[in-house]
Amino acid sequence: MAEITASMVKELREMTGAGMMECKKALAEAEGDMDKAVDVLRTRGLAAVEKKAGRATNEGLVMTMLNDECTHGAVVELNCETDFVAMNDKFKAYAERIARAALECSPVDVENIKSATEGGETVEAILTDCIHVMGENCQISRVAEVEAPAVTSYIHAGGKIGVLVNFDVEGIDPASEGFQKCGRDVAMQVAALNPVSATRESVPADVAAHELEIYKAQAAESGKPENIQEKIAEGRMEKFYKENCLSEQDFVKNGDVTVREYVDSCAKELGGKIAIKGFIRCALGE
Repeated sequence: MAEITASMVKELREMTGAGMMECKKALAEAEGDMDKAVDVLRTRGLAAVEKKAGRATNEGLVMTMLNDECTHGAVVELNCETDFVAMNDKFKAYAERIARAALECSPVDVENIKSATEGGETVEAILTDCIHVMGENCQISRVAEVEAPAVTSYIHAGGKIGVLVNFDVEGIDPASEGFQKCGRDVAMQVAALNPVSATRESVPADVAAHELEIYKAQAAESGKPENIQEKIAEGRMEKFYKENCLSEQDFVKNGDVTVREYVDSCAKELGGKIAIKGFIRCALGE
């Protein structure tokens, strides 16, 4: 049996766009003959991957995944060419597998996730199979993960927006139904209102400084005394925090309370403490 070298696999892969394992198997079947190996891949439909690689991928979906303990979450954006494929259950299953692999990949990014495995297959092989089965160019454009004492997730509009929210908790099981319901409500808030940060303390310093300068300039236009201008600017900054910091926003499901007040009520009911610490919001195409 002919020896199959890494350089042979690389050459075949560059010629066809097929996955590494598929190329190695094809070369073994063809006993090292490159032309025959190409024919093997063409017969299986895998060589068509290369032809699809240049096509625009403006559709797709966002998928989130949590570990069983709900202390680790991952979010993946998998793109394709058409909305028809994005809505297909098979395409969603590929996205789920890639998101599951992301939980085991550290550090996770678009490149190194390709070597991560799920179900005995690399993500690169899963992606190649996705392209073959769906008949469209499919690409991973974004992937992120978060580890915390507690994590919840939410998918909006069938995969157009995916959210992970991380919390500090005391005396509460993050995998419990009660906590996950509370956390899902918070994640829905993130999807709906797209806050700047979790708390006012976590607003990026440059963002806060820029907003304050604008409000000071607006106040100066009023012609009022400087001490009044300062109060006007501070008042508008407070409004900015209330509208753009997740914890301080009015809760979309009950406008009579803020998100923090809602979370505090959940914590009391569950017999512990809950604090929102951060979130990841991934919208398709952004």
